[in-house]
Amino acid sequence: MKKILKYAKPHIPLILVAIVLLFGQANADLALPDYLSKIVNTGIQQGGVEDPAPIAISNSTMERCKLFMNETEKDLVLSKYTAITNISNEYEDYLEDYPLLENESVFIQNKLKSSELDELNPIMAKTIMTVSIIENLLNNASLAGNITFGLGFNVSAIPEGMDVFTILGNLPQANRTEIVDMVTSEFNAIGEMVLFQAAINSVRQEYTKLGMDTDQIQTRYVIIAGVWMLLLTLASVTCTISVALIASRTAATMGKEIRHDLFERVESFASAEFDQFSTSSLITRTTNDITQVQMVTVLVIRMVFYAPIMGIGGVIRAQGKAPSLSWIIGLAVLVLICVIITVFIISVPKFKINQKLIDRLNLVARENLSGMMVIRAFNMQEFEENRFDKANVDLTAVSLFINRVMVVLMPVMMLVMNGLVIAIIWQGAHEVADFNMQVGDMMAFMQYAMQIVMSFLMLTMLFIFLPRSSVSIGRIEEVLKTKPTIIDKETPEELPSPLEGVIEFRDVSFKYPGAEQEVLQNISFTAKPGETTAFIGSTGSGKSTVVNLIPRFYDVTSGKILVDRKNIRDVDQHALRDNIGYVPQKSLLFSGTIESNLRYADENASTETIQIAIEVAQAKEFVSSKPEGIASTISQGGSNVSGGQKQRLSIARALVKGSQILILDDSVSALDFKTDAALRRALKETTKNTTLLIVTQRISTVMNAEQIIVMDEGRIVGKGTHKDLLKTCSTYQEIAQSQLALEELA
Repeated sequence: MKKILKYAKPHIPLILVAIVLLFGQANADLALPDYLSKIVNTGIQQGGVEDPAPIAISNSTMERCKLFMNETEKDLVLSKYTAITNISNEYEDYLEDYPLLENESVFIQNKLKSSELDELNPIMAKTIMTVSIIENLLNNASLAGNITFGLGFNVSAIPEGMDVFTILGNLPQANRTEIVDMVTSEFNAIGEMVLFQAAINSVRQEYTKLGMDTDQIQTRYVIIAGVWMLLLTLASVTCTISVALIASRTAATMGKEIRHDLFERVESFASAEFDQFSTSSLITRTTNDITQVQMVTVLVIRMVFYAPIMGIGGVIRAQGKAPSLSWIIGLAVLVLICVIITVFIISVPKFKINQKLIDRLNLVARENLSGMMVIRAFNMQEFEENRFDKANVDLTAVSLFINRVMVVLMPVMMLVMNGLVIAIIWQGAHEVADFNMQVGDMMAFMQYAMQIVMSFLMLTMLFIFLPRSSVSIGRIEEVLKTKPTIIDKETPEELPSPLEGVIEFRDVSFKYPGAEQEVLQNISFTAKPGETTAFIGSTGSGKSTVVNLIPRFYDVTSGKILVDRKNIRDVDQHALRDNIGYVPQKSLLFSGTIESNLRYADENASTETIQIAIEVAQAKEFVSSKPEGIASTISQGGSNVSGGQKQRLSIARALVKGSQILILDDSVSALDFKTDAALRRALKETTKNTTLLIVTQRISTVMNAEQIIVMDEGRIVGKGTHKDLLKTCSTYQEIAQSQLALEELA
C-alpha cells in the first residue's frame, strides 16, 4: 500500500482543496433541511414572524406588557427598544411602515445579537401573550364569564367602563409582583415552544394593529429563505463539479504514473523475473488492476471525506432538531453496519480469486489468438473452445457470486430507509401532537436521517470497490517490489572506446533461477573481431543460453564473461547492449512499417544505411516487390510476412545498428540454402571487423567459420574449424554425417 500511496503525495495540495470543497458542499447540503424547516415553521405556520419579541410594538401594548414584568425585566426590555414619537427625527422614516405611529408612539426593536434575543424572547412571549389573552377575554364576554387566568379576580365582574389594565396598574407593587409570578408559573408549565408559538400569533395581531402588511411579511420571509436554498444548492453543485474534476484528474494522473513505473519496472526485468509473472498477468496488472486503483481513488476523494462530514453533521443537526427521535437513526445505522461488515467478510476472498481468473482468461485468449494456425492445423478448435469456456465459466461463476452478494445491499438499504421514514413519521406525529416538536422540524429531521443513511450508502459503495482495488493494489505492488536480478553497480566501469569486440568466456557455469542442475558447465572460449564464432549442437545443448549471457539477459552462476577484458557485470547494461546487434531465435517485428522496424535499431540511420542492411540481409527482392517499398505496413508481430522474411528483416535491423558485436541466434532457420549462402557471403564482406557469433543447427552455415564450438548437454565437446572437428569431435561428425553427402565430408 505504501508504494501506491507515494503516488498521491504530489497531489496532496489538490486533495486538500477537494476536502475544503467537500466540507463546503456538506455544509450547504446540511443547511438545506434547516431552511425547509424554517419555511414550514416560520414562513407558513408563523406567517413569517421569527421571534415572539416583536420588531415593533405600540406604546399602549408596551405599557400593558410592562404590568406583567418585574423591575429587572422592564429595564432589560426598555434597553432593547427605542421609542419613536411624532417629534422624533426618524418619524417620517417609520410612518410608512407603521401607520399607527400617526396616533401614538411606537417602540422599535434595536439591532440585537442572537444572545440578546434569547434573553428578550421569553419575557416578551409571556407578557404579550398575557395581554393578548386578557384583551380577547374582554372582547368576548361568553369566554370571560368564569375565567380568572390566575389574576385573582373574575374578569366578567369588572364594572363596565373600567379598564382591567388600569386596575392592575393601580394595584400595590406587592400584588403586581404576585401576579407576575403567577403568570410566569402558568407559562413555565406549558413549555417554552408552545408559549413561543402562541405568542407569535399575538405578535401578528400587534403587527396588524400597527398597520403592517402581514401577508407581505410572510411572502418576503418565504422568498428570502427560498433564495438562500437556491444559492446553497448552486454552491453545492459547484463544489460537486469541482471535486469531481479534481478527483478525476488526480486519479488519471496517478494511473498514468503507476502505469509508467510498472511498465518501466517490467522493462528492467531479466528473463528470470518474467518466469515469475505470465505475460497475460502483466498485461492485466498494467490495465485492469490500474483501472481499479483509479476508480477507488475517485471514490476515496469524493466519498471517504464527504460521507463522514455528512454523517457526523447530520447526526449533530438531527439531534438539535429532535433529540427524542435520535434512537431511530442509531438503530438504522447499526443495521447498516452489520450488513456492510457481513458483505465485506464474504466478498473480499472472492475478489482475489476473481483477479486470478481474469489472468487465466487473458492467458487462454492470448494463446488461442497467437496460435490460431496451429489450432486449425490440428483441428483442435473444439478443445480450445472448451478450454476457453471453462476459464470463462469459472470467472462468470465468481463474478455472479460477488454480484449477488452486492445486490443484496441495495434492497436492504431501501428497506432500512423506508422503515426509517415510517418510524420518523409515526414517532414524529406523536411529538407534534404533544407540542414537543413542530412539523417543519420533523420534516427536517427526516431529511437529515436520509442524509445520514446516504452517507452510509456512499461508504458502502466504497466497500464494494475497496476489496477489489486492494487486491489490485497488492498485485501492482508485487510487480513494483520485484527487484531485477540483473542490476548495475553504483559506479559501473566504462567499456573501451572504440570497442575492439573481443569476447572471452572464462570457466562459465549457469543454472536458471530455482533450478537444481546447471545447464552450462565450465564454458571457456574467445571470440575475436573479424572472425565468425559458430555454436552447433543438438536441441537443448545450451547454444542459445551461451549467447544470451553476453547481453546479460541472464547473469552467470560462476565464472566470467569479458568484453575487451572488462567483466560485463562491472559495466553498464545499456552501454554493453549498445555495442551488441542481436537477432533472437524467434524473430519479432513491431506494428508499423518496414522502415520503422529497421529504424528501431537507430532512429537516425540514413536511408543509405537502411538500403545496405536490406541488401546484406537478402531482403531487397521482397521489399522492392511491395508497391510501397520500405513504407509497407507490418502488422502486429509481423503476421503479414513469412517466417523467412521476418528473419531477414530482423537481421537487417541488427545490421542498421552497426554494432561491433553481432549475435545471430538460430536466425536463418527459415531461409533456404541458397539465401543462407548469399547471406553468409554478404555478412563476411560487410562485417570484416565485427565479432560475429552464430547459433545454428546447419553444418553448411558454419563450415567456413573461423571457430566452431560444439555443445552437448551444456558442455563444450569440440572447438576448432570444420576440418579439425571432422577429425577430432565425434558429436560434430554425427551432425555432419546426418546433413552432408560423403563427398562433402571427405
